[in-house]
Amino acid sequence: MIAEILSVGTELLMGQIANTDAQFLSRRLAELGIMLYRHTTVGDNPARVKEALGEALSRSDIVITTGGLGPTEDDLTKEMVAERFGLRMVLDEPSLHAIEAFMNRVGHPMAENNRKQAWFPEGATIFPNACGTAPGCVVEQDGKAVAVLPGPPHELQDMFERQLAPWLARRSGAHIESRFLRIFGIGESNVENQLRDLFHSDNPTLALYCGPGEVQARITAQAADREAALAMIEPVAEEIRDRLGDHVYGEGADNSIEQAVLSLLKARGETVSFAESCTGGLLAARLVGVPGASDALGEAHVTYCDAAKARVLGVKPETLERYTAVSEPCAREMAEGARRISGADWAVSTTGYAGPDGGADGTPVGTVFIAVAGPDGTTAEECHFRGSRAFVRTVAASWALNALRLRMEARA
Repeated sequence: MIAEILSVGTELLMGQIANTDAQFLSRRLAELGIMLYRHTTVGDNPARVKEALGEALSRSDIVITTGGLGPTEDDLTKEMVAERFGLRMVLDEPSLHAIEAFMNRVGHPMAENNRKQAWFPEGATIFPNACGTAPGCVVEQDGKAVAVLPGPPHELQDMFERQLAPWLARRSGAHIESRFLRIFGIGESNVENQLRDLFHSDNPTLALYCGPGEVQARITAQAADREAALAMIEPVAEEIRDRLGDHVYGEGADNSIEQAVLSLLKARGETVSFAESCTGGLLAARLVGVPGASDALGEAHVTYCDAAKARVLGVKPETLERYTAVSEPCAREMAEGARRISGADWAVSTTGYAGPDGGADGTPVGTVFIAVAGPDGTTAEECHFRGSRAFVRTVAASWALNALRLRMEARA
């Protein structure tokens, strides 16, 4: 099955909002094994919507539209789908009642133009909207289909998971299962080189996705049922783990390095503290963003200036004078000080130049020292990251979390 995404909304073309709907749909369609070749974005213009819809249908089996389902005059996606297929619009009474009930629940009067949202191309399969007033639908004709989804991300995602994903699974005629392996500390090109022969299989298939500092490997299999698909995926996943070793830190499209670290800490009943300079609290924020962080994190310190490093963490003045704050000795003393004053099992420190300026001694922007202090001593490493200030800080935080993961796994 070949799909295209047609995003409708002038606000998307103007750059006023990011197209997170297309991002979500692209990921989920890939997980379902549906080929996606194009994204198209058009403004709220009936003629251009109809033209784009016709072009997309000429190339694909299904077009998934987002947006244009509101109550205003320029929300015309369903109407353009009806015109493209030569269908008349009809009122769906259950949808009208659902819209009225929703408006009553939220305490808003039902406006007359909200009735427009209950009209659909004749014969459409209607998708009720559990999160808003705009139902979606699927229209099928002559082996082609258009799935019409609302624009607000929470409404679109709920409708996709509850209704469109099962519809797509039934039409595909097979069960499609995907598994994601999360990889850190090795670049995409190196991952590809080590796994090159695994990309030659048609079923299961292997694809790589690159993010800041890490890579995801997606293995997708198509089979008669879920158990058979999983059985096809498992040997490939094991082979990847064997080849990449401890670079593979977890599984799941929504997993993260901080989730992996917190899971390890909780499983071992251990705690961590942070001493941050260039990352400015990102380490703590990343861990706190995972539910259950209070089980492992008691305190963290942002010691941005030299005086704070000395006063709070006990970094020796002679260390700062001889080596500067951006140095391995300083990173070590920061981590050791954080572990000492917090009583945590582990402590992680970061100190570096995030930019736009580097050190007076010629140390380049992107130089970051990371140290991990634990029950079996302190380790430190010098890292060099290239990119914007925000990128350096983000990747440095990820690298520091991964350094802690590797230390804990080595001691397990």
